[in-house]
Amino acid sequence: MIPMKRLKQTFTALATSTALLLQPVAFTTVANAQETSKPLHLEGLSKEPTEAANAALFDPTDAVFLLLDHQTGLFQTVNDIAVDDLRRNTVTLTKVAQQADIPIIYTASEPDGPNGPLMPELEELLEGDEDAQYVARQGEVSSWDNADFVAAVEATGRKTLVIAGVWTSVCVAFPALQAKADGYDVFVIMDASGDVSEMASMAAMQRMAIEGIEPLTTNTILSEAMRTWNRPDAMEWAELFNAVSPGYQAAAESYGRAQEAATKSE
Repeated sequence: MIPMKRLKQTFTALATSTALLLQPVAFTTVANAQETSKPLHLEGLSKEPTEAANAALFDPTDAVFLLLDHQTGLFQTVNDIAVDDLRRNTVTLTKVAQQADIPIIYTASEPDGPNGPLMPELEELLEGDEDAQYVARQGEVSSWDNADFVAAVEATGRKTLVIAGVWTSVCVAFPALQAKADGYDVFVIMDASGDVSEMASMAAMQRMAIEGIEPLTTNTILSEAMRTWNRPDAMEWAELFNAVSPGYQAAAESYGRAQEAATKSE
């Protein structure tokens, strides 16, 4: 897997613009937009962020998650990340969107051919999700070349795209670059994406970084969507951290046991 430190250094060196133009919004645009946005959970913070500080972070109220071509046939070609990690992170990323009430648009490239069907755990998660929409393509390699897919994104009225998929250098990079050119703010989740080699993934990330597309990981987007532990649904978010990091789960379990032992000894 590509070290994220190297990716960050690459982005810093190559990006032509370092300021993210993300503004927290109360979404009130097109009439057919999905009614899923809600204010950022800022009441749990001891200091209200300035407008500039708030704009520096990801804004879930303006976001759409795009899950592209997480297909079992394509998984067999992935060599830059362990497929078990890729699948786990994709599931966790999906749950982040659901927990934060962020709409999801997902698609598959030629699912009846060798690329294979969508991973079953993703289909199971999204099957009953009213804020998730599957868009079939007509052979287009880039989902941004499919009229129905772009129309689904536009219908949300949101301008921040969080993208993950297989392959990073094609199925992620092509629509990410096209959407960025069309005026969207774009984040790519590297550890919920996979590619044929580390070289292919690094080259794709450099290409996207030059255009101002930000590389993130699942735990980063999770943390920015949550913002604070001082919230009533903190335990639901904790479960997502356990999923994205087995080590974090182990730390939480050992702490819980230590607390139980201390209580019994009193």
